[in-house]
Amino acid sequence: MNHAAHNRLVAFIWSIADDCLRDVYVRGKYRDVILPMVVLRRLDTLLEPTKEAVLEEVKYQKSEMGATELDDGPLREASGYVFYNTSKWTLQKLYDTATNNRQILLANVEEYLSGFSDNVKEIIERFKLLDQMRHMASKDVLLDVLEKFISPKINLTPFDKEDPDGNKLPALSNLGMGYVFEELIRKFNEENNEEAGEHFTPREVIHLMTHLIFDPLKDHLPPVMTIYDPACGSGGMLTESQNYIIDPEGAIRASGDVYLFGKEINDETYAICKSDMMIKGNNPENIKVGSTLSTDEFAGRRFDFMLSNPPYGKSWASEQKFIKDGNDVIDSRFKVELTDYWGKKELCDATPRSSDGQLLFLMEMVGKMKPVGDSPTGSRLASVHNGSSLFSGDAGSGESNIRRYIIENDFLDTIIQLPNNLFYNTGITTYIWLLTNAKPNHRKGKVQLIDSNLLYRKLRKNLGDKNCEFAPEHIDEITKAYLNFAPIKRELDENGDPKGIAVQVFDNEDLGYHKVTIERPDRRRAAFSAERLATLRFDKSLREPMEQLWEDHGEKVYGSGFLKENSKAILTWCEDHGISLNAKARDKLLDTKYWQQLRYLMERGITLMANIGTDETADYNAFQAKVDRTLKDEKIKLSAAEKGAILNAVSWYDETAEKVISKNLEMSSRDLDELTDHLGCALNDLADFGYFKQPNGNYVTYEANADLRDAESIPLKGDIHEFFLAEVKPYVEEAWINLDSVKIGYEISFNKYFYHHKPMRKLEEVATDILALEQRADGLIADILGLETTAREAAE
Repeated sequence: MNHAAHNRLVAFIWSIADDCLRDVYVRGKYRDVILPMVVLRRLDTLLEPTKEAVLEEVKYQKSEMGATELDDGPLREASGYVFYNTSKWTLQKLYDTATNNRQILLANVEEYLSGFSDNVKEIIERFKLLDQMRHMASKDVLLDVLEKFISPKINLTPFDKEDPDGNKLPALSNLGMGYVFEELIRKFNEENNEEAGEHFTPREVIHLMTHLIFDPLKDHLPPVMTIYDPACGSGGMLTESQNYIIDPEGAIRASGDVYLFGKEINDETYAICKSDMMIKGNNPENIKVGSTLSTDEFAGRRFDFMLSNPPYGKSWASEQKFIKDGNDVIDSRFKVELTDYWGKKELCDATPRSSDGQLLFLMEMVGKMKPVGDSPTGSRLASVHNGSSLFSGDAGSGESNIRRYIIENDFLDTIIQLPNNLFYNTGITTYIWLLTNAKPNHRKGKVQLIDSNLLYRKLRKNLGDKNCEFAPEHIDEITKAYLNFAPIKRELDENGDPKGIAVQVFDNEDLGYHKVTIERPDRRRAAFSAERLATLRFDKSLREPMEQLWEDHGEKVYGSGFLKENSKAILTWCEDHGISLNAKARDKLLDTKYWQQLRYLMERGITLMANIGTDETADYNAFQAKVDRTLKDEKIKLSAAEKGAILNAVSWYDETAEKVISKNLEMSSRDLDELTDHLGCALNDLADFGYFKQPNGNYVTYEANADLRDAESIPLKGDIHEFFLAEVKPYVEEAWINLDSVKIGYEISFNKYFYHHKPMRKLEEVATDILALEQRADGLIADILGLETTAREAAE
């Protein structure tokens, strides 16, 4: 369907809402009637030609066979589809026989709707269509709506028709239905001041995806093909993929069977998708409704091809309880096995931040790839994403782990950057990810990046946010670049600006990096004082409310029952002062024993101060040793955490103080050999890894200062130690590499790889332009700024 026909159909359907529903529904509710009626009329027109055959079959089964329950098979055969209607009614007949009695009309409509096969009844229930019919009947507009939808001036069927004047009415394909649906949703939401729905995929983007998925296998496609979309919407990607494969005039012309599978969470789009599966003769039972992330509907299946445009920038917090229990991932789809820096395999979290679930859909598809052992062509998938999938999440995060798993298993084939404003409901940059587990030999271990951001033609009229599109030649150019698998340098126009397509090919390792922590020693001064020890009376995270309680009530806070009796007033005070407390913090604040533990800790600090004194020292190591001796001599029992709390309270960082020693190590030659082998360094390089040799031959390690800690991202192909010596050591002499902290991450930066630097214009050119502007302004600029002489001299 071309743009003109699409616009005419949308305008006609919109006029139904405006003409018939204006006084019955608020504008934001028009969709509740219009969308299901479009689907119903679509099904109704297809069943009209075989209505008599179906009724004959019903009569035969009841009278001749004496059936109490009708047999589906013969009824489907009679209708010519996988659905049917056993009532005597069609929408046309309902209208033609209607009287002024709205109760009779509604009774006939209910009989009509109840006559559908179960698969259509489910669609009717999803749309709550019977309720809408009853409401329209009660408002005396039902007949008007029926009249509009049976109009011969619109064609909601998948076949070409003519109107009464002989004008051609183009067929409404599944994808065309999706376009109409998207446009109507956009209009409804604009009227209701709501944001648009999910990002419907433009036809040309789907065409590009089908070329990229199927063209490499066009001569050896599997004889039976399964196609899956985990966020199938109205089913456009599925049916367009099927059409591309079986098109008798297309490049592939496959003769094998094609089976479509999908899942959709939105009831409206699910109903549209399922109805179209029935119309096209596909199995509607393969389309499931519900959240793909919450339930693994196709857990036992693997698919040959997968295409999807999952929602991005959308929270999956409501589904989180099905995927994670606290920090533990409980859904095996979102756990991956990775190898750490030391070669140890471990199961890792492959879930992104809860605010954006698009990568979960990618993992859903990756988990449903066919093993190459089961199918020589394996699986191929294409998925549309925004930019966050390329780089969000640091090394070790769920997002990075997903990218790492895909790349290290050599699944990532190509990523294509698309033009901005190519989609209807978003102007942001989007990307097509192409994955396969059966790369040809020349593509193994490689990732191709294609920048087609500048490859588009402008639309004459915007469609929502969409102001451009791919022309057929653009799709051909991108497909050719993909298949050629060779770098293409960006061309420049006459102004030196980039144009056209650009391609780069990378080794998998080029996209990865080591995240390495660089440490610096802690240097501390220390001294006991009553003021410093007083801070131990309060929990740092609850300091404000605890200080207030102590100031107001003093020793009463330690009394049995005081906090509990005053809990309501305490929590109200916190709320009034904007202090938000979770359940754990509330329990701590109101726990008398916890208050007593903190007081005990402060008192032990006071005891230590009485024995050690209040002299300040720059040697924290000696200070700590003195504290340890005193604890032993005074038989004061403290846990390591309690002792650390006291020491932290009475010490502070000072760059002029001595380094704080963590461990003194006596190491044999065997110990040193094992250590240098583990670190991959020479004996003389141990200091670069945090092991410092002392005059007595021993080694010490120092405590690291968290505030001075830094991190470096070092390419996987680079050497960590060499990078440290070149980029860190010359500037921070005391630093060392914390090799045990190393994490492996992956990210893909199109901006970095395809950035084009445009040199600044020469001063003479700028001055000439300024002169020309100044002259056009009759010398006004020069008069104001006094620049005439300077500018002329610069130009000369």
